[in-house]
Amino acid sequence: MGNNFSVNLNTKVPHRHDDCGVCRRIEQTRQGKNPYFVRELETGYVVIGDYQRFPGYSLFLCKEHATELHFLEPEFRTRFLQEMALTAEAVYNAFQPDKLNYELLGVGNNRHMHWHFFPRREGDTPSPGPVWQLSPAELYDPAFLPSPDELEHMKEKLNKELEKLLENGSSGRF
Repeated sequence: MGNNFSVNLNTKVPHRHDDCGVCRRIEQTRQGKNPYFVRELETGYVVIGDYQRFPGYSLFLCKEHATELHFLEPEFRTRFLQEMALTAEAVYNAFQPDKLNYELLGVGNNRHMHWHFFPRREGDTPSPGPVWQLSPAELYDPAFLPSPDELEHMKEKLNKELEKLLENGSSGRF
């Protein structure tokens, strides 16, 4: 399970993996060509988000190409959710937000589950609410692309927190 990228017939979405943005990112990661890659876990890949409108924005990409949690095999699903929680805790510890927002998405050309972790800070949007209230022009402004040094620093911080949690069993919860 996990590394073969075979079609999961339970996705109920006719889909070619080469059409999937998440599958392409995973393949780049496996080839060592994804500069945003932080760490491989059993069920997915931890990456820093390309744009850092919300500093510390990170993702957890599922190794299985599936559109819904309930399409995953029960054991894999349980482990995926455990690793998602571990990743969220690491993002929180690394970037110290006021609140961490989570979203499980997978639609459009990314019909493949992936968790988004948005470190939120008081006043980081014009009004309280989801990050998606901001326009795409603001969310994906090139000014929010991290420099190579900033990216390396974020990756190191997040990987350090992941390592601590993995060594300590995530505060005894895993």
